[in-house]
Amino acid sequence: MAKRKYNIAHLHWGFPPIIGGVETHLTMILPFMAQRGHKVSLLTASAEGHGGKENFKGVDIVREPVMDLNWLTKRGLAGIEKEVMRVFTKFIETYKPDVLHTHNMHYFSKPHVTILEKISQKKGIPLILTAHNIWDDLLCWELSTSIKWRHIIAVSHFIEKELIGLGCSHKNITTVHHGIDARMFRPGINPRRVYNKYPQLRKRKVFFHPARMGLAKGCDVAIKALRLVKERIPDVLLVLAGTKNIIDWGLSQQKDIAYIIKLVDNFKLRNNVIIDSYPLELMPYMYAASDVCIYPSSVSEPFGLTMLEAMASAKPMVVTRAGGMPEIVSDGVNGFVVPVRDFEELASRVTLLLEEKSIKERLGNTGRKMVEARFTKKHVSDLLLSLYKKFI
Repeated sequence: MAKRKYNIAHLHWGFPPIIGGVETHLTMILPFMAQRGHKVSLLTASAEGHGGKENFKGVDIVREPVMDLNWLTKRGLAGIEKEVMRVFTKFIETYKPDVLHTHNMHYFSKPHVTILEKISQKKGIPLILTAHNIWDDLLCWELSTSIKWRHIIAVSHFIEKELIGLGCSHKNITTVHHGIDARMFRPGINPRRVYNKYPQLRKRKVFFHPARMGLAKGCDVAIKALRLVKERIPDVLLVLAGTKNIIDWGLSQQKDIAYIIKLVDNFKLRNNVIIDSYPLELMPYMYAASDVCIYPSSVSEPFGLTMLEAMASAKPMVVTRAGGMPEIVSDGVNGFVVPVRDFEELASRVTLLLEEKSIKERLGNTGRKMVEARFTKKHVSDLLLSLYKKFI
C-alpha cells in the first residue's frame, strides 16, 4: 500500500534572502518533502525583490509583511490582530493543510500565536511547534506552555530539557536534530570558485567561523584566539561570515559588528581576516577552502546547523561546551569542545589542527561518517513524517 501523502503548511518568520540557521534548515527539508510527493507550503516574511508568492524547488512560498519581524520591531504589535487573522485565514483556506508546522512561534508575538491556535482549534488541524531556541523571559514561558501545541519538536536534547524546565510535559516533546544535504556539503569539492573571488585564501592556513557575525556567536572570542594562533602560524587566515538580510529582533547586529571590526583593527589583524556574506550556494566552496571550522558560541546555542555543514564537508569543528553543540561534536572524536569564552583553549585547538594534518583528517573523516549515519535530510524527514502520521 502506498504511503499517504500529506499537505504540510509551515509558518516561520524568515526565508531566504533572509538568512540564518532556521532559514537554511527550511531550504533543505521543505523541498525534500516536496520531492517525496507531499504538498508543502510556507507562510513567511515579505522580502525586497520577492513577490507575495513564489515557488522554491516545489514549495509554495507565501510572503506577507505581518510575518516580518524586522518590520514588526519598528511598527509594534498593537492593533495587528485583524490583519494577522486575515492573512492566516487566507493562507490556511488556500492550502487546506493536514498539519500546521510552526517554527519559533513560541516567542516574538503573542497575537500571531494565539490567533493561529484559535484557527487550528476551530478547523481541527494539529498545531506543531519546532522550538529552535529558548528565550529567558515571560513571553517564551507563556507561549511554550499555554498554547495548545499538539506536539513540540526540540532541535536538541538541551532545548527539550529547557522546555521541560518551563513546565512542558516530556510526553509532548520529541527531539529531532537537524539534517544536512550530504551531497551539497561533501568532501572533495574544488575550492577554485572561492579562490577566484578571494585570492588571499590560496596557500593559507584557514579557519572558518561560518555562523553569522555577532557577540553571541563568539566572533570576538575568535578574534582574540586569532591573535594567539598568528604567533605560531603568521599567515593564518580567519574567515568570518558578515551578514545582511537577517532577522534582527532588537536591532543589535550592527553594534556587534562594529565592535568586532574594532577588535580586528586594534590587534592589527586586517591581513589575517576576511569578512563577507556568503550565499548558501557558495558555502560548500567556503568549507572546501578551509582547514578547520569553529563555533565558539558565548551563549547556550540550541543546535548550530553549521556544525553539520562542516562535518559533512569532512572538516573538524571546534565548539564551546554550551547548549546542544556537545550533543553533536564529541571532544577528540570529530572535533574539540572548549570552555565558553576561553580564547586561549580555542587558539590551542585550532593551532593543533592546523599543524597536525593527520589529526585534522581523522576528526574530519569521522564527522563525515557521523553525518551519513545520523544527520541526513532523509533521516530527519522520516522522523517528521512519523510524527505527522501520529497526530493527523
